[in-house]
Amino acid sequence: MNFPVYQYEKSAEEYKRALKVIPSGIYGHLGPAEGCFVPVTAFPFFSGRAQGSYFWDVDGNRFIDYMCAYGPNVLGYNDPDVEEAAAKQREKGDCITAPSSRMIDFAELLVDTVASADWAFFAKNGGDVTTMAVLTARAHTRRKKIVFFKGYYHGVAPWTQKIDYPGILEEDVANNIYVPWNDYEKLAAVFEENKGEIAALISQPYMHGNFVDNQLPAEGFWQKVRRLCTDTETVLIVDDVRAGFRLDLAGSDHFFGFQADLICFCKALANGYNVSALCGKDFLKNTVSGLTYTGSYWLSAVPFAAGIACIEKMKRLDLPKLLQEKGLKLREGLVAAAQKHGFDLRVSGVPALFYLRLADDAAGEPSTPSLMLHQRWIAEMVRRGIYLTNHHNHFINYALSDEDIGTTLAVADETFAALA
Repeated sequence: MNFPVYQYEKSAEEYKRALKVIPSGIYGHLGPAEGCFVPVTAFPFFSGRAQGSYFWDVDGNRFIDYMCAYGPNVLGYNDPDVEEAAAKQREKGDCITAPSSRMIDFAELLVDTVASADWAFFAKNGGDVTTMAVLTARAHTRRKKIVFFKGYYHGVAPWTQKIDYPGILEEDVANNIYVPWNDYEKLAAVFEENKGEIAALISQPYMHGNFVDNQLPAEGFWQKVRRLCTDTETVLIVDDVRAGFRLDLAGSDHFFGFQADLICFCKALANGYNVSALCGKDFLKNTVSGLTYTGSYWLSAVPFAAGIACIEKMKRLDLPKLLQEKGLKLREGLVAAAQKHGFDLRVSGVPALFYLRLADDAAGEPSTPSLMLHQRWIAEMVRRGIYLTNHHNHFINYALSDEDIGTTLAVADETFAALA
């Protein structure tokens, strides 16, 4: 079967228009300068609409979407249950002088759902709540230093960035300490060297960074980290913004058998409605009450209603189990399609949140991949309606059907044949 190869004439026109009035035309990780869109001619720049597991670009091309708006689409675009709840609340009001009591309903539901949550505080973006978590830890411990695992991503606030990034001052990152992932001995040594000075350790539940195979925690790693943080009175922060609810509705810390002191949620929280949440232990509640930290739209009621509907539906579906099954089916099929044509496709991370890499793609030593072969394959997939990106993990959503997976695997067979 020959799949049509998409063209993006309207998208290119819109991009030229955007460049005149918007920095970079499209900024941030969705922009063509990011490095996840190479060659840029293979990717559409602007969407026209979305439904279920698909989106259509401005040229009318339909894509089976494995980026899911970079995570928020967990049930399917325009999920009817979420949209109905949001519409009913919108009729009553959204951004009002006094907050809606839906905020209380949402907080109660999160406390009932998330294993490590005694309370919930709402904002808008993942970076809002990772920043708040660090502020909370510093206020509670009266310490400055924060431990990160190398390869992390916790947003774009200055404290999350590197000294050589534009606009970042040495003072912004002066108290950051970086440790290799899964290296408990090095972590323990860092805690010993900085005894009484570390406010928090912040980490994703497992390493799902860009441009690198994803890595799960070593056996017993999180349990040792939990004990170390408890013994040193260090706040343990889990950034569950990307993985949250896809592994375990009780939180990814629960999935890996420990409890965080603070846990950050966003993407899958409300199926695309703009809300994030910081949940935490009771001993930090008073500290959070004392923070000066808010935003103009943080108490909007429509996202709260959408979040309640989203979580309730994920519970009814036992969604992590379904995402695991769909992800495994896709994963096994992609690997088989690659093998059929002589390629070694590596899939890492968890099935609901998978990362792809062609291991054949190397320049000189195997440890120095050129990335070009992998980028060529991804480009051919996208041009035939399977939306992936080159060097970012991908997402499974509930609306993804067996037929969608079958189409994806058929396209993979065709593109691997062309690549060979």
